[in-house]
Amino acid sequence: MKIKNFLKTWTLGVGCLLLTLISATISFGQDEVKAVTTWQVAKYDIDVTLPPGERDRAATVRAVLSIKNVSGKPASSLTLRISTSADITSLRINDSANEFSKSEEKVSPAVSLNRNVARIPSVPAGGTITATVDYKLTVKDNSGTSALSPIGSQMLPNSFWYPTPNSWFFGRGPDTAPIRIKVNSPGKTVVSAGTESSSAFDSNAYGQPFFITGDWEVINSDGIQVYAPKGLPNTAKRAQELAALFKAARDHASTTLGSSSLSPLRIVAVHRGGGFASNGVVLVDDGVFRRRSIDSLTAMNIAEGAVRTWVGGLISVGGDGYGIIREGLTRYVATDFIESRYGKEVADVERLRQRNAYAAIARRDGAMLRISPLDDLYYASVANKGAMAWRLIAKRIGKTEFSRIIANNAKDGSLDMSELRAALSTSSELTDYLFDQITAMNLLIGLPQTAGGDVRFAVRNTGAIDATVNVRVSLVGGQMMEAPTTVKASSFGEVIFKTTAKVERVEIDTDKFYPQIDYSDDIAPKETSDSDPLLAVKREFDRKDFSKAEAAARVVLRSMPRFDDVRVLLGRSLLGLNRFADAEKEFNAVLAEPLPTSRSLVWANVGLAEAAAGQGKNDVAISLANSVIAADTDFGASFAARTLRNKLGAATSVDAAVKAFFADFDRAAQSNRKAELDAMFAAGEAAKFASGISGSTETWQTQVRQVDNVGSDTLLVEVGLNIRMLTKEAESGMAVYRLTRFGNNWRITGVEMFEVR
Repeated sequence: MKIKNFLKTWTLGVGCLLLTLISATISFGQDEVKAVTTWQVAKYDIDVTLPPGERDRAATVRAVLSIKNVSGKPASSLTLRISTSADITSLRINDSANEFSKSEEKVSPAVSLNRNVARIPSVPAGGTITATVDYKLTVKDNSGTSALSPIGSQMLPNSFWYPTPNSWFFGRGPDTAPIRIKVNSPGKTVVSAGTESSSAFDSNAYGQPFFITGDWEVINSDGIQVYAPKGLPNTAKRAQELAALFKAARDHASTTLGSSSLSPLRIVAVHRGGGFASNGVVLVDDGVFRRRSIDSLTAMNIAEGAVRTWVGGLISVGGDGYGIIREGLTRYVATDFIESRYGKEVADVERLRQRNAYAAIARRDGAMLRISPLDDLYYASVANKGAMAWRLIAKRIGKTEFSRIIANNAKDGSLDMSELRAALSTSSELTDYLFDQITAMNLLIGLPQTAGGDVRFAVRNTGAIDATVNVRVSLVGGQMMEAPTTVKASSFGEVIFKTTAKVERVEIDTDKFYPQIDYSDDIAPKETSDSDPLLAVKREFDRKDFSKAEAAARVVLRSMPRFDDVRVLLGRSLLGLNRFADAEKEFNAVLAEPLPTSRSLVWANVGLAEAAAGQGKNDVAISLANSVIAADTDFGASFAARTLRNKLGAATSVDAAVKAFFADFDRAAQSNRKAELDAMFAAGEAAKFASGISGSTETWQTQVRQVDNVGSDTLLVEVGLNIRMLTKEAESGMAVYRLTRFGNNWRITGVEMFEVR
């Protein structure tokens, strides 16, 4: 399964104590228990040798860490944490061999780390030591965070692949430092952050070690290196668009964060792990090179990647609540860039998605300054509520003044919440509420009450702070009236408009500046009971009540016409009503959007394909279905496109080698010889699927139906299956395998679809 928006969805563990996760002493005050860091990494220097054989699963690594005692008192022990997949063979402190003890450190029910503790000669406060760690790193199953493969390997920070003193889940921030990485990967291109020299990458910015290897077409545009997939049409054009977006986002961020000297900048296409960004390197899903246009998630990933060249890169971020800066400020600045480039309506849709992600956890959220990456709601909170908080603060003091404060405080190369709050002391009531308290605000507005020439609306604020908001009244006939108002904390109020016209709709906080626990009460008459208006439309669509779904979609689009997710559902509802021309109009409107989601792009094409098929335009329908399958974006859309293509009798030519491969596969499956079957899968790929077949098959018959080329050495192969497993009834259906060429041989590198019943 692909990992999308990697940083936005990475949430691991909940409820574990920080006491077991940090290399720290504990200081006890009257009111709180604080974690105090003992060691801080000053530099990582890592040499990696990737395994030479196709089936080898272990990399050899030497990591040299320069580590400083920052605790304020002598330290005589060192704890290094690393993945449980790492086997440390030796540890040297200042060139002297050192014994160490190893134990498991349980982070969550699903995540553990190896905790390696060494006694060392006492190091005074401010003193520095060098720790040299030799180890083997085994990767059993490839994923978006860690993969070892002859066609491309990658190690991202939260695979915990390198040793470090402080946990990745430390509440005051993980270890970040300048990095040197050298990767021995013969025949493959290596990518990491920093300047490349003799196959090594040196970065002087603060970061966490990572690298990617593979085969790409490298395109230089606007001073940015784009590592694009090979063998695709229009690659150069898309690479130039992505590079231009990266450059524009960096230039925009400089107005808030100051000038940047970080270079070079790189965009890297990956099959898994898209969304990760660090120190000028942004990973994007390789499907973006096969889509009609750049999608909203890719644009936000690139924009956030540009901001991260400062935040957490040139500017170190740490201390309590560091995520409010590292995630929240990054998202605020990136979304502000989206508004400057694509317009307020497009940015408002992005803010709506962020708001909905936060609303899903708002009622169980903690104070942003107190939660940590251990909490499963951490990223949904600090990134999305954090972005809302910075936007509200910027509104209160003015964007120019806000940018000045951020830039001035970043001049020393670091940012933390305590210094920013001191600089924002004139707005301390607001910052205290946003950062120290849980969200309890709900803004409500009542139905109109007419008296003479006035229309009155009751308003309520359940929050602990006054809310200054805009109220907009929509009148019958299309006229609108707006007025600002302040609703006192935990109080009621009233808004009065001078009009005799009939009120159609009224909304409070039209720009949605304030984090709330429920946004459905912002509108009267109430349109939905959901904070997310998309849910109200989808609920009726899923019930196949297409008339109600159409009506609900039109209500949402009246106030948010650029909400492409809803417009797709409107088009699909119209298809369900056999209104082909109306449906096509909506789907084309989605495709004309400057920044739709990747899901909207493919579902709009599915809709157009189904409309074309309904009107007998089979060639058009098949072409559109092919584009959806090539985009390889959404399971449901791909399945619908394949079903339609087969229904229309489309056929593709199948290479004899592919037919021969699946003939061999059938024989291997039915032979129940595990070694033969395993040899047909790339090492580390689809291991559970392969083991589920081995030794359990009575019948396995494959018919190759369709082959789609998604790269120079990668195919998506659709097959029909007739199978029978031991102790089960016969089954049949469709499967889609990802085939990748390894030298002269094909191997399965993924089972993308398995609809067999």
